[in-house]
Amino acid sequence: MAETDHHTPGIDVAPLTSWITSVVEGLEAPLQFTLIAGGRSNLTYEVLDHQGRRFALRRPPVSHVLPTAHDMAREHRILAALHPAGIPVPQPLALCEDPAVTGAPFYLMEFVDGHILRDAAQARAAFAEPVRRSVGQHLAQTLAQLHALDVDAIGLGGLARKEGYIERQLKRWRGQFEAMAVAGVDDGGLVGAVLERLAGAIPDQQGVAVVHGDYRCDNTVLDDDGRVRAILDWEICTLGDPIADLGTLLCYWAEPGDGDVALLDSPTLAEGFATRDEVLAAYAEASGLDVSRAKYYTAFGYWRLACILQGVYARYVGGAAAGDQGSVDAYPAHIRRLATLANGLLDEDAQR
Repeated sequence: MAETDHHTPGIDVAPLTSWITSVVEGLEAPLQFTLIAGGRSNLTYEVLDHQGRRFALRRPPVSHVLPTAHDMAREHRILAALHPAGIPVPQPLALCEDPAVTGAPFYLMEFVDGHILRDAAQARAAFAEPVRRSVGQHLAQTLAQLHALDVDAIGLGGLARKEGYIERQLKRWRGQFEAMAVAGVDDGGLVGAVLERLAGAIPDQQGVAVVHGDYRCDNTVLDDDGRVRAILDWEICTLGDPIADLGTLLCYWAEPGDGDVALLDSPTLAEGFATRDEVLAAYAEASGLDVSRAKYYTAFGYWRLACILQGVYARYVGGAAAGDQGSVDAYPAHIRRLATLANGLLDEDAQR
């Protein structure tokens, strides 16, 4: 569902309209702002002007924001580097760092139309089975294209530390998990136990890549042939180990017949999608990288998702009601399931 009236959370219509019309030539007020469903962290809105021109606006959550998260200037910088490098991302148009305009910094970007697959029903409605089968290959090839970039040549060499990606991630998400503790909610120590196993078996990092951090179907816009028109949601992008992005994609890539899954209604549960092994092979062929530790990185993806969901749940409990709230009450149990899935994959990785 979408919200479009003057009470849309995070939108102060009058000053925001004034700012946008001052930076985008030819834009005609009044502007309509629609909160797009699906985001559980930074908020994305469609902006529609009187002539029907469409843009997208990104801003942080309306409350319960961690001090080191939701950096709009950083997201804008990443898009500004990737778009001219040929990576399919929305073109960034303008950045506003003045919180007086609508309560927080934000940026405006191109609105990319296409298919965003959030569940199996949408996948079936959008694509016939032959197209569904090609989606995995296209996603893998686009990810390999991103990872092939020279981070220094595109101006992102100073975005983050280049080495020790997994170590940095374990430290970061452990800290955020602990910072977002909710009274009365206990994971039984599973998240901490998986952390220790991950820390004790870190693979050697393969080069330095732009790592999206949350690469999956519903963070991409696909065209009618299942090709990637735009990669969205660069909130946790950094530099580091490219295989971590592959692990994230695989942890979300559920197959029919799976038991517990990362997404309870994954789009890839629809008939006809490639298998995880086929997606893995497509990435290996396109990137030329060693994917033999993919199960470790998929386990890391499950563990990190558990930490992320803890943050979403804490914001929900704290009153941050904007965005998609579906199934949030079930998050504590799902966090435990994710830790269990990660633990099982670490067993398999240890036996490789």
